[in-house]
Amino acid sequence: MTELIWLTDALARELLLFAAAGLLIGGVDDLAVDLIFFARRGWKQIRVNWPGRRAHVGTLTLPDVAPHIAIFVGAWDEAGVIGKMVKHARRRWGDADYRLYIGVYPNDYATLWELHADFALDPKVRIVHGDRNGPTSKSEALNRCYAAMLEEEARGGPVASIVAIHDAEDQVHRDELTVFSALVGRFDIVQLPVLPLSGASWVSRHYADEFGESHTKTLLVRELVGAGVPLAGTGCALSRAALDEMARLHGGSPFDEGSVTEDYELGLRMGDLGARAAFVRMLVRPEDRKHRNEDNFVAVRAHFPATFGEAVRQKARWIDGIAFAGWDRLGWAGGPAEAWMRLRDRRAPLAALVLTAGYAGALMGLLATLLRLAAGEPAIMLWRPDALGIALTLLLGWRVGMRVLFVSRIYGAKEGLWSMPRLVVANFVLIASSWRALRRYLSPHPPQWDKTAHVFPATLPAE
Repeated sequence: MTELIWLTDALARELLLFAAAGLLIGGVDDLAVDLIFFARRGWKQIRVNWPGRRAHVGTLTLPDVAPHIAIFVGAWDEAGVIGKMVKHARRRWGDADYRLYIGVYPNDYATLWELHADFALDPKVRIVHGDRNGPTSKSEALNRCYAAMLEEEARGGPVASIVAIHDAEDQVHRDELTVFSALVGRFDIVQLPVLPLSGASWVSRHYADEFGESHTKTLLVRELVGAGVPLAGTGCALSRAALDEMARLHGGSPFDEGSVTEDYELGLRMGDLGARAAFVRMLVRPEDRKHRNEDNFVAVRAHFPATFGEAVRQKARWIDGIAFAGWDRLGWAGGPAEAWMRLRDRRAPLAALVLTAGYAGALMGLLATLLRLAAGEPAIMLWRPDALGIALTLLLGWRVGMRVLFVSRIYGAKEGLWSMPRLVVANFVLIASSWRALRRYLSPHPPQWDKTAHVFPATLPAE
């Protein structure tokens, strides 16, 4: 019994010490981002790139001639959502000057039927067929949309000066094209917030927690420090000149078909070339400043995976493309600010390792305590009131407070408070998806479109 107690004590101490060091480094890193965000009022660059604290849709200056906007959507196995999404977009955007290009596959009969039944003759919709059976990759579908746009322009169709990207399950915003028309040109890239719709499960709601913080704070800080702004793959718009330049540099196809996170890479590669990016969190009306909630921002909304397995599949693809393959494909180009942000992007596997050590250390500590009590010995303390213990406690309290604050600003105080226990769900999703991502990265097979099942919102705001 004595040897077993000693072994469990030693394992608990070593695991918790490793976890404490990792949590301390990560906590200081997050604290730096928070401090920059709260100091942004005096940051010089913010006056250049941000429309202003009092900006709303009505303050935007539109060009004299409305630009034609091409909107690309990749659709593999999307029969359950694509028709609803297109109908919703057609209602929301009305007669604005745009055209939807939807990349489909010859072996995806259900999606083909859904689109051709309702939109084959719609002048605002172009169904872009391919020769290859799906799934290929989202990049391949987007490249076909790009080629179809060029083909139509060569035949005398309207020339798009802006290209936007959406997903097949998106709930679009009625003022989105207005924001793109006003700001693309001033910027090469405009990214709108992506706000996950709150689902019934904690798994789906943890996406709202993470995006609520990331798309309120982190992307803005990237812009502030001069780092590239990665695209979210939806709710983003690119200037035609910048996209054509990417196509010229990559053999005529702007989207890299070898990447599983083509949106993330495209934003950073364009940043490396000097493209100007803006993350725009735009209020709809001036009175929305006093009563902020998720409906008051020009943003994209969508349901995210509701089950643990689906969330792990999705996040494994993100971690593989950003943390593992992203290191290989993008390297560490740029200055110190860019290197810092890329390091933050790629820390997910290390964070998963630290969290695994922390949970394992806590379990070993609990086991050691039970063994000591069974042997009539005094229990050990897992937390000690030393400098490290106090620092970790303060950083954890700050981290949880920031999550509650930013989630509450968008989804309300109730959801903000519930985000605290959902941190545990997020941690376990991260741990499982990091191991799956490592297996994907080490696999000899080429990447495929490992997409998750999508649903479209059952209820929509007034059109």
